Formats: sequence, structure tokens, C-alpha cells
Amino acid sequence: METETSLIVTIVNKGWGDTVLEASMKAGAEGGTILLGRGVGIHEKRTIMGICIEPEKEVVLSVTYPDKKEAILQEIVRAAELEKPGTGIAFVVPIEKMVGVVHLFHQGSESPAGESD
Repeated sequence: METETSLIVTIVNKGWGDTVLEASMKAGAEGGTILLGRGVGIHEKRTIMGICIEPEKEVVLSVTYPDKKEAILQEIVRAAELEKPGTGIAFVVPIEKMVGVVHLFHQGSESPAGESD
């Protein structure tokens, strides 16, 4: 199904994923997914006894509609304090195609039975 939806990707330090997810839902997102990851930015190069430590991260994925995208992104930035260095990053990616999202059909767009692609 071709859409005008976007994916907001937020990468934050471990423990902040729930804050991001709650903020996005408060601003109008219908849900999200939190994944675990590892990574090092320029503000996170730490060592213990000469051994580099890779900080654990949480990656929050939220699919959203065009009319809600900016409000959700701004609430994420506020709640996760993303304007501060080393706290995380968020970016928006357009979604060209999406399948398996039942709630799209409840908005009166198209019937899943009539879908062919």
C-alpha cells in the first residue's frame, strides 16, 4: 500500500526509550517499537583501564501521518532533551510502501479485501 506516512527514528541512551515512546504517543503517535543497540558518538568515548566501552542505546521507531509528524518530533526532542549534546538523535524517513497495518483501513481509506499490489 503506497502511503504518505513517515518513520521517526530516535536513538537515545539506554533507559530513555520509554520516555521517547510516551512522548510520541502523547503528541499523537499510535504506538512504537523500542529496539536495543550499541554505538559510540563523539561525546561518548569512554574507557575503563584502556578498554573502550560501547554505550547501550535504545532505538525508538514510530510510524506517523503527515499532519502529526512535526508535533511528535518536537515532543520527542523536548522529552528526551535532544538539544543537549550526547543525549541522542532523531530523524524522519519517508515510507514509500507499508503493509500489515490494520488501523490504516479503519480510517476509511480502502478495504483490505480490495487491496492488490
